Amino acid sequence: MASPNVSANTNKPVPAGKIGILLVNLGTPDAPRFWPVRRFLKEFLSDPRLIETPRIFWWPILHFIILVLRPRRIAKHYAAIWNKETGEGPLKAITRSQAEKLAAWIGAGGLAPKGQHAARETFFIAWAMRYREPDIAQGIVSLKEHGCTRILALPLYPQYAAATTASVHDKIFETLKAMRWQPAVRIAPPYFDDRTYIDVLATSLRARLSRLDFVPDTILVSFHGLPKATVAKGDPYYGQCLETWRLLREDLGLGADRCPVSFQSRFGAREWLQPYTAAMVKSLASQGTKGLVVITPGFSADCLETLYEIDVECREIFSENGGKNFAAIPCLSDSELGMMLIHDLVARELKGWI
Repeated sequence: MASPNVSANTNKPVPAGKIGILLVNLGTPDAPRFWPVRRFLKEFLSDPRLIETPRIFWWPILHFIILVLRPRRIAKHYAAIWNKETGEGPLKAITRSQAEKLAAWIGAGGLAPKGQHAARETFFIAWAMRYREPDIAQGIVSLKEHGCTRILALPLYPQYAAATTASVHDKIFETLKAMRWQPAVRIAPPYFDDRTYIDVLATSLRARLSRLDFVPDTILVSFHGLPKATVAKGDPYYGQCLETWRLLREDLGLGADRCPVSFQSRFGAREWLQPYTAAMVKSLASQGTKGLVVITPGFSADCLETLYEIDVECREIFSENGGKNFAAIPCLSDSELGMMLIHDLVARELKGWI
């Protein structure tokens, strides 16, 4: 006699689960206006991974100073680079496109040698923003609802920083904590020294340089900045940036004098990693550099920091201080080379699951 505690469906085979792939990037406001930008900044600057100042001190600064003064100015910057075709920020549009192109590649048999049908039955692709929507929780829930019992999360940050990569980890684990039946999860590591990453960076740069109507005196490699105090606490970000810079220069055959490094996007009064990009651009122009190219290998997709801070603000600084020719090299984004990198990273991290 069957036990009353055993389901009538006990003998049914458990269906094989799909593999979900979640691409994650930082995020963007919902619109280039005061209130959407304020909501984005509030969520972004409330993350304890990003701002380590005790809440009792940071909360009034955030709510009574930053969220009052900054949104209007930042909204103007976003408006200057907004993707009017899709009605969203460039980072969001690019991340969606990366996910769609990855799905198309997998659907065409990129990961499933048995063909397109096997790919559709095996994989499901989603994308998410760490701040604003679609958020990481939505991405993981969507993958679970589509039958994914294994999930590969790919944070699109080449270099690890607690403020970016670890914050993605936090949100993933927070989401999993609320699930009774949790999928198995892998989180891809940073790829700052990955050979494919360095190769495609160098190839993309060479291709862009060949199309310029000037030969640059200097190629500046600019990474997003980080407070020095954060690095002093053990964050590996600075060392990983320098290793990317070294490997890229090695591939290009350039010395540090022709291809220096700098750090951008400083926020607040604390000392950040130096030299600062804006100061470096001003110094180069003042010292006689007439042709300057800036590449930003810490960003996997073009965003406010590359499209406005570099291509608008740094361009103006260079011109105002005697520079003549300036070019900002686009990020890999969803270009053919950028997608080659994503394909390679995904294929590498799924070994043992396929």
